[in-house]
Amino acid sequence: MPRPCKRRRVCARPFCLRFGPLDQEVREAVVMTVDEFETIRLIDLERMTQEQCAAQMGVARTTIQAIYGSARFKLAQCLALGRELEISGGEYELCDAKDGGCICGKRCWKQKIGKSEGGRKMRIAVTYENGQVFQHFGHTEYFKVYEVEDGKVLRSEVVSTNGQGHGALAGVLGGLQAEILICGGIGPGAKTALSEAGITLYGGVTGDADQAVDALLKGTLSYNPGVSCDHHGEHHHGDHSCGEHGCGGHRE
Repeated sequence: MPRPCKRRRVCARPFCLRFGPLDQEVREAVVMTVDEFETIRLIDLERMTQEQCAAQMGVARTTIQAIYGSARFKLAQCLALGRELEISGGEYELCDAKDGGCICGKRCWKQKIGKSEGGRKMRIAVTYENGQVFQHFGHTEYFKVYEVEDGKVLRSEVVSTNGQGHGALAGVLGGLQAEILICGGIGPGAKTALSEAGITLYGGVTGDADQAVDALLKGTLSYNPGVSCDHHGEHHHGDHSCGEHGCGGHRE
């Protein structure tokens, strides 16, 4: 009998499950498995090495090479041929939380949106001006910082950035013990600095700061995972709903 496939450990299911072209007839979708998606998230987004990815997913590095190669080929098909991408299925298991902490560590999505077991507290920061989400991360003069426990805001405070700007703001957020940042536009250098500091970014957000945090905790925040900063605070397209069950039809 063939050896059973070892299930790959996945931190959480994807927020969005379908992607595709806006104004073209949709061809047969390319199906990417959840474990393939996880290798893309860990290696390309979280900047892990293949060895680190293998350790987090609980399989051999050669297995990760094969899964990652397959996932990249499917992305190339979608981008080059205008195919729709569907994420579903695969040999995987979701990680669990033990003693109030996820076995995947500080980057676990479930932990970061304040839904951990054991009453774990966390901090969410928002670029802030006059009650609104400030639209240029590198020029923000204030963060509003929210302390959250079990998905509820316990308290909040407005904190000055003391003239710091751009990539240096990642250090300010680190000093505030923020694990999540909600902002408008943000440049690539600052995004890299946040990633290296282990801070999860929800960019391209507009409107009331308190409402944005409330939407994040409810899983309904609209944001742009590919946000970039044009230095003018203009609206960035490609909104993405962060609900746990997928947005069903995200288009960019």
